[in-house]
Amino acid sequence: MKSAQTIKRLMDIGVSAALLAFLAPLLLLIALVVKLTSKGPVLYACHWVGRGARPFTGYKFRTMVSNAEAMEAELQDRNEMRGPAFKLTNDPRVTSAGKVLRKYSLDELPQLWSVLIGDLSLVGPRPPRAHEYARFTEFQKQKLAVKPGITCLWQVEGRHRINDYDDWVERDLDYIRRWSLWLDIQILARTAVVVFRGTGV
Repeated sequence: MKSAQTIKRLMDIGVSAALLAFLAPLLLLIALVVKLTSKGPVLYACHWVGRGARPFTGYKFRTMVSNAEAMEAELQDRNEMRGPAFKLTNDPRVTSAGKVLRKYSLDELPQLWSVLIGDLSLVGPRPPRAHEYARFTEFQKQKLAVKPGITCLWQVEGRHRINDYDDWVERDLDYIRRWSLWLDIQILARTAVVVFRGTGV
């Protein structure tokens, strides 16, 4: 198992480094579009909780208005997710450019840097935000037994249909129980299909 984990880490490093180099022109173009189409920083700092409840900061391209976090409290009564996470179809905070970036998951690309430096893996349970983790039950905390990732079973199995955070955690725990390099490869392949089809939100 240890050798498999080593291979997983080497795969993370190799793939993230290659993609960052190959996609550099696209990353610059997206940064320019975000900057020119709405006020605020190009990148959004995500304060996440990782393996073993270790806090870390990752980044996404900003897809919402600059005061989105303050507005979330006002939208809580419209939250479509039961549990600590927030989900809202047609979120009014999303910018016009942000809708396109989210549709094709392009906002996630800066997270490749977090993979390269070891905070994230390509595949693993999605990390909770710090204020979400503060509301976790003991059951939900089990998902932090492994390093979080950019993509996971939740993103390729019923991402749009899941409205209960415990169901999301069930998929994360299923991934942890069944983990193998082959499963990671399958999830990455299925993620590529989701991205090209533009079924992100």
